Amino acid sequence: MDPQSLHVLIVDDSAVVREVMTAVLSQEPGISVAVAADPFIAMGKIKQQRPDVIILDLEMPRMDGLTFLQKIVREDPIPVVICSALTGPGTAIGLQALEEGAVEVVTKPRLAVREFLHESAVILIDAVRAASRSQARSRRSFSSSPRLTADAVLPARPRSPIGVTTETVVAMGASTGGTEALRIIFEAMSSDAPGIVVVQHMPEGFTAAFAQRLNRTSGIEVKEAADGDRIVTGRALIAPGNRHLIVRREGTQYAVGVIDGPLVSRHRPSIDVLFRSVAQSAGPNAIGLILTGMGNDGAEGLLELKNAGAFTLAQDESSCVVFGMPKEAVERGAVDKVTSLPRIAHEIMNAELHKQRRSTGTRQSN
Repeated sequence: MDPQSLHVLIVDDSAVVREVMTAVLSQEPGISVAVAADPFIAMGKIKQQRPDVIILDLEMPRMDGLTFLQKIVREDPIPVVICSALTGPGTAIGLQALEEGAVEVVTKPRLAVREFLHESAVILIDAVRAASRSQARSRRSFSSSPRLTADAVLPARPRSPIGVTTETVVAMGASTGGTEALRIIFEAMSSDAPGIVVVQHMPEGFTAAFAQRLNRTSGIEVKEAADGDRIVTGRALIAPGNRHLIVRREGTQYAVGVIDGPLVSRHRPSIDVLFRSVAQSAGPNAIGLILTGMGNDGAEGLLELKNAGAFTLAQDESSCVVFGMPKEAVERGAVDKVTSLPRIAHEIMNAELHKQRRSTGTRQSN
């Protein structure tokens, strides 16, 4: 099979949807399609030929789509695009599907589905191709597809000089399972926690609702980042879906930039881009954290943070939904400490306390 060809499995109980999606996808060069009317039939098809991408409805007989998604992620991670009438931007079930490991969500209407699918052919094809390049991709490597580094957005350069009065920046990166991990960490944070910037791999249209949900239960303020937002004590800024998040030094303070750019490490926003910007702007005043997720986005960036003098953490395997990104970071020597999810907030606050004591001691000795 050509390395660029894709095999897509459509799992939907609607014969109309299966028919139209097959027609839409089959017209695209390099895409072959199989269909299944429910997850049980789909499991048989997967045994016959493992797909590169699954398009999955949520409302189906015998087994609902979320349950099947959980099964796929835990047993044999295959990129899944959810295509459902239930998953409008910001909906709870859409967020849950992303939390469970879906790499993209396409909302279809309850009426005029045939017309929608034909009109949205480009969206559907783009979603499939993006999913195939995701970190949840097939074991078969798409070696000839370009994989850009942070250089494509933010060239490597020496970090800015750091003054002793500069505040700490905590940079976090997460993917599959990260929404729950971030909830646990933020709920354990107090209002005097250092400023936090986060990349959570999530499609456009969901990050604002995700941030609002976290804000309701967290011990800190949580918001979707806007260009120019200050990084301040007791606040976490979440990268908007489909935009890169960077940190800039402004005197002894920091602010974020929300920018466009190509996919980096097959993601936008990319953790590698965020981590590089924090390494350059904050250096030893930073704390880097890599959380649960598939693939390796963030591993190189965390190493850059460590080399710049930052304290770096990784979530341990037993508490990860997928020990992909942390494992890659550990293998690169990018991690100072591996710790369990329930202890991460404590480790961050403890590192900040030690930093403040060292800073106080330095000023007193002078």
